Amino acid sequence: MVESFFPIEKLLEKLGSFAYEELLLFCGVKNDLEKLKETLTAVKSVVLDAEEKQVHSHQLRDWLEKLKDACYDAEDALDEFEVEDLRRQVMKQRSIGRKLRNFFGSSNPIAFRFRMGHQIKKIRERFDEIANMMGKFNLTLRLDDHRRVVHEEREPTHSFVRPSDIIGRDEDGEKIIELLMQTSDGESETVSVIPIVGIGGLGKTALAKLVYNDQRVEKHFELKIWICVSEDFGKRQIMTKIINSVTGGNHGNLDPDRLQKVLRDSLNGKRYLLVMDDVWNEDPRAWGELKSLLLGGAEGSKILVTTRSNKVALIMATMRGTTGYNLQELPYKDCLSLFMKCAFKEGQEKHPNLVKIGEKIVEKCRGIPLAVRTVGSLLYGSTDEHDWEYVRDNDIWKLRQAPDDILPALRLSYDQLPPHLKQCFAYCSIFPKDYEFASVHLVQLWMAHGLLQSPNENEELENIGMRYFKELCSRSFFQDLGDLLPGLEVFNFQIHDLMHDLALLVAKGECLTVNSAGQSIPKSVRHLSFVGANALRNDFASFLPDLGRVRTILFPIDDERTSQSFVTSCISKSKSLRVLVLTNSAIEVLPRKMGNLKQLRHLDLSGNRKIKKLPNSICELQSLQTLNLGDCLELEELPKDIRYLVSLRMFVVTTKQKSLLESGIGCLSSLRFLMISNCRNLEYLFEDIDQLSVLRSLVINACPRLNLLPPAMKYLSSLERLIFDECESLSLSLNMEMKEEGSHHDRKNVGSHLRTLYVARLTSLLELPQWLLQGSSKTLQTLAIGDCPNFMALPRSLKDLEALENLVIGICPKLSSLPEGMHHLTTLKTLAIEECPALCERCKPLTGEDWPKIAHIPQIVFDGEMIKSSDN
Repeated sequence: MVESFFPIEKLLEKLGSFAYEELLLFCGVKNDLEKLKETLTAVKSVVLDAEEKQVHSHQLRDWLEKLKDACYDAEDALDEFEVEDLRRQVMKQRSIGRKLRNFFGSSNPIAFRFRMGHQIKKIRERFDEIANMMGKFNLTLRLDDHRRVVHEEREPTHSFVRPSDIIGRDEDGEKIIELLMQTSDGESETVSVIPIVGIGGLGKTALAKLVYNDQRVEKHFELKIWICVSEDFGKRQIMTKIINSVTGGNHGNLDPDRLQKVLRDSLNGKRYLLVMDDVWNEDPRAWGELKSLLLGGAEGSKILVTTRSNKVALIMATMRGTTGYNLQELPYKDCLSLFMKCAFKEGQEKHPNLVKIGEKIVEKCRGIPLAVRTVGSLLYGSTDEHDWEYVRDNDIWKLRQAPDDILPALRLSYDQLPPHLKQCFAYCSIFPKDYEFASVHLVQLWMAHGLLQSPNENEELENIGMRYFKELCSRSFFQDLGDLLPGLEVFNFQIHDLMHDLALLVAKGECLTVNSAGQSIPKSVRHLSFVGANALRNDFASFLPDLGRVRTILFPIDDERTSQSFVTSCISKSKSLRVLVLTNSAIEVLPRKMGNLKQLRHLDLSGNRKIKKLPNSICELQSLQTLNLGDCLELEELPKDIRYLVSLRMFVVTTKQKSLLESGIGCLSSLRFLMISNCRNLEYLFEDIDQLSVLRSLVINACPRLNLLPPAMKYLSSLERLIFDECESLSLSLNMEMKEEGSHHDRKNVGSHLRTLYVARLTSLLELPQWLLQGSSKTLQTLAIGDCPNFMALPRSLKDLEALENLVIGICPKLSSLPEGMHHLTTLKTLAIEECPALCERCKPLTGEDWPKIAHIPQIVFDGEMIKSSDN
């Protein structure tokens, strides 16, 4: 099946922009582009209908494949215009003298105009041909109304279950029953809502059935109702289902007013249990309207909800201090018991060899009961070891699936996603199983491929990406492993193995992992990973086809055997490359042809321990948005023309340089994230740091010889997150010997937006300097100071931080008191103090001298122990 990853909207948006209008006039292809816009608009209007009908037509699937390929090729061509526009912008900003012409090389405007004009005509003819084929499919005109295309619906559930069929959920059942039996003391409403949350196939419905049929529950509730909600959250439909369940009749023909009266009469004064199975609705208003009709039950009434979405749980849950019951994966021993029950007939001899293979099969299921049932049922009654080995050695997505098996169940979650999130999730199939992501890096990859969209053109791409990431986490597509960089909203996470299988299924054809030399690479592949290859020897290069359409190349992670010639060969064959990841490789030089990758937006060389110099041709990559040189410990210096990377938004630097004064980093006017890390010789930053006018995150880490900061640092007006870590000589004082660039007479009016300040392992730090908090009194939300052995005092101005919510202090043994006026910090929600003996003693509840200063704070933690909680 062809997924809806058509960048038609993006193509139309590009064609309508002012920059393109200029360039199109320059290339003499305005008429061709107008016709192309008309054709694209016509094709776009039938794509939704084609997607739904492709299931029944092989020809229609082929047509959609042709359309997708044409869209991608057109985008490649239009991106060349974008590159040329950036090149012209840089040429305008700088002198167009001989030196600059040498730097940019010869760009013949007449040749460019001729080449691009020819390309656009070919693209227009190709789309005309595709549009002419539409007629034979009888497609219906449907404007994109942003409705979700849902391919399958889950079968409605019922409440009956044999307890013996549910394995390993007894403890979870007891916890849910305990919640159901709780009184509503302290609750504002008579009815409490308890969501059970978890990934598809985890057994939420089975657990709800187990609880629903328990004798204690039977006796406790006067009335029990089970309804399967699924996608249909219409108030009328749900009212009808509840009434039909209570009365045993059919009341679907009643008008809305009569329905709501019958519903309220059915529940009025009765202690009831309502199970709402498989809820997807994320609209708080729809739930609010329905909930108002369900409040007439007696005190102690409960609504038990099963959902895959944390957002649904957040909207519906009423139990104080919780957003629901998060169901965990089934323990391995219980999964094995379930598998044996599904794979072997009752009384059948369990052959030791089959049991051994079965143990490996169960490991692949990663605690998901429905996956265990799926593979167990496939092998039911079979004693052929080859059958068992086939299941063991293949990904689940390659195995035959019945409609109620695991991948169709997970597919429902995917079908519920809006198109932009579908693309972002499918892209994750390029990574290996069990790979740990950092959210910030994934967002940069999505950005490099233009997958981030927002109706608000002023919204930062990084913020859009984080919103996408959190949405996918909320819907159980990702597993959050916690903060990677505290205060920076950088999360560490994984994709569950079965969700990874789903990603492989939906991205099939676009993403490919190469495992061995000789494996064919189809022309349709856009994203290529060599992560699965054991070693990329020199002979790998010989089997590579032309990679002209490939947009991502991911080389083995933590593998120093990747050969120089193989990397060079890939780069020379990949003219459309957007993403190149060479993490922890051992290549010693980058090819000079790097400058030819004009559309490259993401280059990751982090962790390379051998590379000493980068070719200056890297600085010709005007489209580059991310450059990661973190932990390139042998890198002697940055390329001299780094200032010309005008699109760079994220820059991670490790260098052996003593000074960055002449680095040109201050000219990177698009920079949002800058990390200077593991620069063991670094003593001086750059004076014009204030020119980074849109910089939002700055991290300075493991720079042991850096002791002073440039004065212009206090004028970073867009800075929101600031981290200093492991810089033992740094006292956070400003180097007043450095000259401040330009005139600063009005700088006192520059507003600061600092929201997070994180300071750790600064052995020279005695106190926080005044300039650091100046101007942030209305914005700073989190202040964390850790492992600063000589730190002695928090600033007196702490009391002025009107927005402060979190204050964390750890391993500061010389800090013995808190400043006066802390009772003014009315927004402060959490105070955590770790391994500060003198301070903890002074802050002891009731008896400590500083206790009155902090007694108003809702949550207080000392050395890991909760001293005070708002829930107490």
